[in-house]
Amino acid sequence: MANRRILTVSAFLMAEAAVVFSGHATTKPLSAGCPVPEGYRRVAEEYGVPAEALYSVSLAESSRRLPQGERPWPWTLNVAGKGYRYATREEAYQALLGFMRHHPLRRIDVGIAQVNLGWNGAFFHSYREALEPYTNLRAAAQILRHCYEMNPGSWLQAAGCYHHPAGGKPARTYRAIVQRKLATLDAAASDSLTSSHFSYPVPTVVSPATEETALLWAEPQTLGGQ
Repeated sequence: MANRRILTVSAFLMAEAAVVFSGHATTKPLSAGCPVPEGYRRVAEEYGVPAEALYSVSLAESSRRLPQGERPWPWTLNVAGKGYRYATREEAYQALLGFMRHHPLRRIDVGIAQVNLGWNGAFFHSYREALEPYTNLRAAAQILRHCYEMNPGSWLQAAGCYHHPAGGKPARTYRAIVQRKLATLDAAASDSLTSSHFSYPVPTVVSPATEETALLWAEPQTLGGQ
């Protein structure tokens, strides 16, 4: 769950240049064999985050067993530490409205990357929008990037910050979970999360038409409520 209050605004992250972590201006290409769906890759590129990092965090946050394997599930809520998964976006939204009547927003995480509504609700124009997969992933990518910039050197450390900014045992436990998810990807992905020797590209804008063709969540795209 992402529970850090991010004081920087999206425009700052969208406008910033590529950060050079080791004095080299080269960009590490993503492994051609890494099975990260294209939608995650495009969002990650927008914010200068390794696609493997964003996908592994999403797996850690909302994974669900499907016929094609374990995949992040966008219609996921976590309320007061208990996870709920729904068949459609509309079902998740209606459940969210009910939970909001009985729980403070800081106890509610939403969507494919489980963004906390209390700490990070400002990333969304509405509670319904928080369940839109790309919008949710973009919020997660900005939080993850901010965590990395607070303590450059390891994207696994940034993942721990994403879950528990105060660090300690919760962050360590979460890093181990993300690392296990990472192990299911291409071996080259490990380098992108632990290395500080590469910078990532300047954010670029993805057109809506491109998004439609790149939305390769493994979930069936015929689900209602989208």
